[in-house]
Amino acid sequence: MAFSLRLVAATVLGLVYGVAAHEHHDDKIPEGEVVSPDPIDTTLWIHILIQILAFGLIFPTGMVLGIVRSRWHVPLQTLGALVAILGYFLGHLHGGRQFAPNIHASFATLLMLILVVQIVLGVYLKLHLEKGFHGRIRRYFVISHGILGKFMPVISWVQMLFGGITALGFCREDHLGQCLAHFIMGSAFIGYGIVLTILLLVGQMWLRRTGRSQEFFDSLLIAVWGCVNTFTEHRWGGPWVKNDLQHTSMGIVWWCAGLLGVWLSRKRDGRPKRNLIPAIVLLITGWAMSSHPQSLELSTHVHSVFGYTLMAAGAARIVEIAFVLRDRGSVDEEGKGDEASSWQYLTPFLLYASGFLFMGATEEQMAFLSGAHVSHVSYILILYSIAFLLFLFVSMLLHLYAAYAWPLDGGAAKTAQIPVANGAPVANGHIDRRMRDAQEFELEGLMSDDEDDGPGAKHSQST
Repeated sequence: MAFSLRLVAATVLGLVYGVAAHEHHDDKIPEGEVVSPDPIDTTLWIHILIQILAFGLIFPTGMVLGIVRSRWHVPLQTLGALVAILGYFLGHLHGGRQFAPNIHASFATLLMLILVVQIVLGVYLKLHLEKGFHGRIRRYFVISHGILGKFMPVISWVQMLFGGITALGFCREDHLGQCLAHFIMGSAFIGYGIVLTILLLVGQMWLRRTGRSQEFFDSLLIAVWGCVNTFTEHRWGGPWVKNDLQHTSMGIVWWCAGLLGVWLSRKRDGRPKRNLIPAIVLLITGWAMSSHPQSLELSTHVHSVFGYTLMAAGAARIVEIAFVLRDRGSVDEEGKGDEASSWQYLTPFLLYASGFLFMGATEEQMAFLSGAHVSHVSYILILYSIAFLLFLFVSMLLHLYAAYAWPLDGGAAKTAQIPVANGAPVANGHIDRRMRDAQEFELEGLMSDDEDDGPGAKHSQST
C-alpha cells in the first residue's frame, strides 16, 4: 500500500515537473512551420515506444483482467503506470526535433491526470474503507473506477493519433478539416469492427437481453452519423467547393438508409429481425469513396483500395446474414456448435483495414509519401499489416476474457450443451453468473466481507 501511495506522489510530481520544465525551443522552428527540421532523436523514439507499450498494450490488458477480477489486474496496471510515468518524463527531455505548442502536449497532461485519478481510486478501494461515510461513497468510487478504466483505451487511442500528427507537423490551418474527417471516420470504422468482434465472440447474451437485432443498433448509429454529416460537411451560406456535394449526399444516404434499417429490424410481433441495410450502406460508401477524385496518383490508388475494402466488408456481411446465418441470430440456434463461422471474422477485419486506409489517406500524408517515392502497393500492405496486428490483439483480449468467464472445465460434453448466438457460445447457469460478476469493473478483493458472504462467496473462493 505504501508503494501505491508513492506511485501516486511520483505521478503528481512528474506532472508538475513536466509542465514547469518543458520548453518548445521555438527558435529552432523556421518561420511559418510548426516543427523544426531536425530528426527525431533516440529519446523521443523511446518515449513513443514506451507510451505505445503502456497505453496501447498494458492498460487494455489490465482492463480486461479487472473486468474478470483477476489477481493480476493490480500488478499489471501498476507496471503500466510506472512505464507511462517514465514515458511522460522522456517526452519532456528529448532533443532533436522541436515542436510548437500542440494538441498532443496539452492532451498529455489531461491523460496523465486521468491516470492519477485512476490510481487514487484504485488505492482507495484497496484500503477497504467501508464504515460510515466511506460505505456510502464506496459504490460510486467503484463505478467511477470502472467507467474511467473502460474509457482509457479510447482516450489513449486519441492521444496516440495526436502524437503521430504532431510528430510530422500535420493537420494545421487549412488541412485541419480534412484531417478531422479522415481520422474521425477512420477511427469509427475501426471502432465498428471492434464492436462487431466483441458481439461475435463475447457479447451474445447482452444482445439477446436487449430484445433487438444487431442491425437495429447499426442502423440507428448510421442514421445519427448521417444527420451529422449532412449538416457539417459543407459550410452553409458559403460556396460549394471540392467534394462538398459528394460528402453531403453521402450523409443523406446514411440517415435515409439508417431509418429504413431501424424499421426493418423488428418483426410484426416485436421480435428482432436481421436485415441487410447496414451492409448495403457499407457497399454504397465504399463505391463512392473508390470514385473520389484526388489530386495525386498515390492518393487515388489509396482511396480506391479503401473503397474496395469497404465494399468487400459490406459484401461479406450480406453473405454472412443471408447465406451463412440464413437470417438467424446464430450458425446453430440449437446449440450444436460452439465456434463462430470462419466467414464471420471477415467483416470485422475488413473494417479494421478500411479504417487504417482512410486514416492514412490525408492530403499531407499523400504529399509526404509521394515526395519520398513510396509506392501505393508498399504503403497499402503496411496498413493491412497494422490491421492484422490490431485484429490479433483484440482477439487475444477477448480470448483472455472468455478464458475467465467461460472456463473449459467440463470437457467436450459440457461444451456441446452451451447454446450459441451469432455463431459463438453463450452462458449457461455457471457462465451467466460469471458474466454478471464481470459487469462490475472492480479490483479483486474490493468487495466487503459482508458481500463475500452472499451468493457469490462460493464462486469467489473458488477462484
